[in-house]
Amino acid sequence: MKTINFPGEDDKKTGIGQLEFREIFHSWYDALVNFIYYRSGDISIAEDIVQETFLKIWEMKDEIRMSTVRPLLYTIASNLYINEFHHKNVTLKFANTYTDNKKVSESPEFEYEIKEFDRQLQKALAELSEKNRVVFLMNRIDDLTYYDIAKNLNISVKAVEKRMKKALAHLRKRTDLKF
Repeated sequence: MKTINFPGEDDKKTGIGQLEFREIFHSWYDALVNFIYYRSGDISIAEDIVQETFLKIWEMKDEIRMSTVRPLLYTIASNLYINEFHHKNVTLKFANTYTDNKKVSESPEFEYEIKEFDRQLQKALAELSEKNRVVFLMNRIDDLTYYDIAKNLNISVKAVEKRMKKALAHLRKRTDLKF
């Protein structure tokens, strides 16, 4: 006998199989690595935490609902990061993409200005509170909307707007730029 699924009925179904797990992994791995990288400043730490996050998801596979997997992933990853690095001061280190991507011979003055701006930007980003830095980078690097950031961090859109406003004000002040 064939069963009929009514709208919203799949949301109540618990448990995921190997295929769903693979889909979740491929869909969310990069975003979670970026999310933890923004918080830690270390890509290898971010990758380790995300691997542990997916291990926990696999261990919980019988209780997971597909409709709530996204916030669950971000919550687990965030909690793992907090548990492991709660008391450490974290600074952000970005690669200098301006000169690494294009080996163009520019004038020494231009190269100096780029390096100086990068130094100012790195320092200003490191000075941001973790909450403001995460929101700023999720928006500017991952191109996430305020709504998506709010959903991922389990905060309101107004909180995202406030954090973004503070981050932009700080970065403008420290780098003499208009974002």
